[in-house]
Amino acid sequence: MIDIQTKTELLDRRNKLLAQMEPNSIALFFASPEVKRSNDTHYPYRQDSDFWYFTFFAEPEALLAIIKQQDGQGRYILFNRKKDPLAETWTGYRLGQQEALTKILVDEAYLFDDIESVLPNLINGKKAIYYADQLYDYADEIIKKAINTLRQGARFKLSAPSTVIDWRPIVHEMRMFKSEYEMALLRKACEISAQAHIRAMQKCQANWYEYQLEAEILHEFAWHGARWPSYNTIVGGGNNGCILHYENNSDTLKDGDLVLIDAGCEYHYYAGDITRTFPINGKFSQAQLEIYNIVLTAQCTAIKLLKPGTSISLVNQKIIRIMVEGLVKLGIMQGDVETLITNKAYLAFYMHGLGHWLGIDVHDVGSDRDRILAPGMVLTVEPGLYINKDADVLECYKGIGIRIEDNILVTESGNEILTSTVPKQPQEIELLMQKNR
Repeated sequence: MIDIQTKTELLDRRNKLLAQMEPNSIALFFASPEVKRSNDTHYPYRQDSDFWYFTFFAEPEALLAIIKQQDGQGRYILFNRKKDPLAETWTGYRLGQQEALTKILVDEAYLFDDIESVLPNLINGKKAIYYADQLYDYADEIIKKAINTLRQGARFKLSAPSTVIDWRPIVHEMRMFKSEYEMALLRKACEISAQAHIRAMQKCQANWYEYQLEAEILHEFAWHGARWPSYNTIVGGGNNGCILHYENNSDTLKDGDLVLIDAGCEYHYYAGDITRTFPINGKFSQAQLEIYNIVLTAQCTAIKLLKPGTSISLVNQKIIRIMVEGLVKLGIMQGDVETLITNKAYLAFYMHGLGHWLGIDVHDVGSDRDRILAPGMVLTVEPGLYINKDADVLECYKGIGIRIEDNILVTESGNEILTSTVPKQPQEIELLMQKNR
């Protein structure tokens, strides 16, 4: 049996979906397929986020059907893999159908191998079907066959739904607002991610390879129960910090350079996402500090401003001004601040957005940065400045890439910083690093 808190969370999510479905309809959620790595080996399995949201079930070859009956009551049906002692000897435990009834909270469970014969009967006579097409090829094929079976069976009084509705807008709107259950998991993901960044600052040494610093981060994740990162870890020393999605992590960390680390763990399917930039030798140079303080001022200002009633886009405009003014003051940008902003000249140094939504996915559902913030939303705050080694600037500023990123939960009165335990004030970073040298 699952615990009461988990059961309550699952049923609450399903009830919220049912409330938005038409009577006599069915919603279908398919599991992620396994992904081949090479020959007969696969990448570690990661469940589809929306399927997980309604099941907490981490096996492939599965389908959840949520049926809203004519009277408004819900009925839950799972298709999953059969128990197979031989297969389980090789690849691990399978839940099977009997245990699914209590552990996944479904009314019925069928073999996934029988889906082509059983699914048409579940869909038959339904007014509407909720389905996310073009998500997985195998799922599209199953749905296509089921609908065709019903359309060809009119003489047997079979009928296909007259309406197909994409459930993604409904479900993703639900996922935008985190429950207390989700907030607890996000806090833990952020806490573990924060400890990993602290460890990186403490362990960092000149002449290490970037991947050795990455190893310290992954060690901290796994040690605290988060076996996987929520995205590919970025450890960029020197000019590599100017590559936004740098993932090679193969160069030497050089004395006198900065290192930009963008890393977060996945804890029970919820993501942390933190970026810190610090000096490899534990001491900022004057030029590094000048750029760093511009980004830090922008980031701290953004956190203060991101609260109910505003939006990521509105706050980003204020942050752009702070950074353009700072760069003009240093002579890195030349000209009138207003004109530079109007002409978007800052894109040479700040070419990404201020932040994104965070949750089960690190780049979580929701793409509208103009959306007005409301309590329960979780997002990242990550301004940055990137001065490539080939930029036409003073030599002392070349190769400096700085991003500072925290995760915040929007509250009634403002926000809660979920990643505040990682130092970001320059003097705090230097003090932490010097203690371990």
